[in-house]
Amino acid sequence: MPFANFKVPAGSLDERQKQLIVTRATELYVEIYGERARANTMVLVEEVTDGGWGIGGTVLTLAMLQTPGAD
Repeated sequence: MPFANFKVPAGSLDERQKQLIVTRATELYVEIYGERARANTMVLVEEVTDGGWGIGGTVLTLAMLQTPGAD
């Protein structure tokens, strides 16, 4: 069974964006494995608690990501 797991900051995606991730990931697996993969593809969009992840040794928050010019 094809499986994709996306971890995103909590509150950063709306329902439409989550659906888009599920649809596009499924279509990618279908493109690779053929139509038989569609019914068995599982896509999980997990929301990580704000401040529960980081990059380069720095804990990041949703507010930091939404600040214009923040790197």
